[in-house]
Amino acid sequence: MSAKNIRVLIVDDHPMVAEGIQSILESYDDIEVVGTLGSGQAAVDHAVGLSPDVILMDLNMPGLGGLSATEIILERLPDTCILILSMHDSPEYISTALSHGAKGYVLKDVPTEEIKQAIDAVMRGEQYLCTGASGSLKPKGGDAREALTGREQTILLELAQGKSNKEVAQKLDISVRTVETHRKNIKRKLGISSTAGLTRYALEHGMLQGTGVGF
Repeated sequence: MSAKNIRVLIVDDHPMVAEGIQSILESYDDIEVVGTLGSGQAAVDHAVGLSPDVILMDLNMPGLGGLSATEIILERLPDTCILILSMHDSPEYISTALSHGAKGYVLKDVPTEEIKQAIDAVMRGEQYLCTGASGSLKPKGGDAREALTGREQTILLELAQGKSNKEVAQKLDISVRTVETHRKNIKRKLGISSTAGLTRYALEHGMLQGTGVGF
């Protein structure tokens, strides 16, 4: 195969869906399907070894869901593009997926060629929302605060307890640079500039109950 082939990993807990997408993609000369996996945890476990350029990630799966898997995988493979595959077209699902780092959102009932268009778009560095998804996503108000992802909440809790970036990185088995990136994103989303401010926010929102942390 050519070195220019796009390496695609398919993650979906419905084998017939995964096999159907695989057969479609394998009809294209420039795509190599490197695997099909049935859970978010399997994707986390095998993504680094498979080294895909693009992951087609089902949103709702038992155990570790697609959003959490997306966030964890992007910590380890920041250059990988993740496209969420879903049956849900509500703005909440779409905006949440994008906030977790997904590069695009594709509804499962789109024409088969649109999946290829989505892959090509994210490989060009573009965001891709299929027609149904983009039509339902309304612009946020100027004063709307972005919600923290689950991973960001976990890291906020650790930082609010006074742990250093290095200590958080060791506990979560991620790099210090990844913690620093999350920290910047948390501060940006919350409009908070100091660690003390993060601790106060965590206290005010009941995140530190039972941890023994307080002012």
